[in-house]
Amino acid sequence: MDAKISGKILFVDDDVDVLHTARLILKPHFSEVITLTEPDKIPDLLLEHHFDVIVLDMNFSFGQTSGNEGLFWLRKILSIDPGAHVLMNTAYGDIRLAVEAMKEGAIDFLVKPWEQERLLATVQSVFELSRAKKENKNLTQIKNALSFDLDQPFGELISKAKSMLPVFEAINKVAKTDADVLILGENGTGKELVARSIHRKSKRASEMFINVDLGAIPESLFESELFGHNKGAFTDASEDRMGRFQMANRGTLFLDEIGNLNLNLQSKLLSVIQNRAVYKVGSSQAQNIDIRLICATNKPIYQMLAREEFRQDLLYRINTVEINLPPLRQRTEDIPLLVNHFLHLFNKKYDKVGQKFTEKAIRKLQLYDWPGNIRELQHLVERAVIMNNDIFIDENAILLNVPNEQQDKVVNFHIENVEKEAIQKALKAVNWNMTEASKILGYGRSTLYRKMKKYEL
Repeated sequence: MDAKISGKILFVDDDVDVLHTARLILKPHFSEVITLTEPDKIPDLLLEHHFDVIVLDMNFSFGQTSGNEGLFWLRKILSIDPGAHVLMNTAYGDIRLAVEAMKEGAIDFLVKPWEQERLLATVQSVFELSRAKKENKNLTQIKNALSFDLDQPFGELISKAKSMLPVFEAINKVAKTDADVLILGENGTGKELVARSIHRKSKRASEMFINVDLGAIPESLFESELFGHNKGAFTDASEDRMGRFQMANRGTLFLDEIGNLNLNLQSKLLSVIQNRAVYKVGSSQAQNIDIRLICATNKPIYQMLAREEFRQDLLYRINTVEINLPPLRQRTEDIPLLVNHFLHLFNKKYDKVGQKFTEKAIRKLQLYDWPGNIRELQHLVERAVIMNNDIFIDENAILLNVPNEQQDKVVNFHIENVEKEAIQKALKAVNWNMTEASKILGYGRSTLYRKMKKYEL
């Protein structure tokens, strides 16, 4: 015998013999068949279950042949669930009733007494139609969820910095597995790019990458957004909705800003991650999920753990592998690469031809602390491209977010003090790599050594 179809059928008829026969025919083929003799119980059942097919009798009262009762309950079903697939069932082969039922929203029409093959074939046909519509609806919801992502130019990680080598090594190793990953780093360091790189290199690359900014979801909508909801689960739930966990099934789910969740939401998330199953809001039926989970935060997660602001058991679930992204001030040798990358994008976007940063401009960027990291650099380059019409963008065209008093303090320094401070910053930025510091400062190595000796560095 073929495996049962994972489908739920509701058969409503006042004749218990008809229900018994229908159950015998359908049960070997469908995972769940519910029979009902009293149609007034239909509304309660529809609130508790989603049925793939509903087979509805046309007449329930003794002696009734008009079909009005069936039409009444057809309208009632469709008012509760407009997407319901209803198959009408009557002992009277009246074409007028069939046409009227179809106009009211019935999918098909059966005439009793039916043959076993006819009943099974018709129910299976309606079931396939129901599933096809549901899958199409799910794909539409996934497309809408991804619409923002599809408009974004997500590229590969760009770096030649030694401080990034452990990051690339971790990506290459973990991508081959399904291990959960936690990415730690300041705002703007590229945590989402790391997550996408892991996904692209994984066996799930052909499936969905779903990005969720947990910091942007109100607590009241947390479960609905992540786990989905059934129609009628709350006031605004006008239709069934997939959650992000379901959308990411067989793919990768990226939960950004996980450190923003309060303990109550952390508990709900932990349950789903542990069980790899979700319960839609308004449903008591678990739905299994198969996802690769990647989380990220800019919060001091271990300090939060010590202050009991983050659950230890949740942290252990999400950080099978932990990747720490260095801030831009620790990888300043990447600034020329990143600037050229952003220049290419924005020259094209704003119809500029071949704009370039001068060497002095690049040095100025490399001596800056970059509290906003790569995102701040990206915005600076975009602003410079927009505001400058010259081919070369020099240091005077670069506006950094440095307090005025700090700028004045630098201007009033003796030139030797300014040079000493610049050398200190450059050395610190590249972890005292003399070759890299020389490039940043525009000195030869011998000149740098001489000045370090002069300033006793």
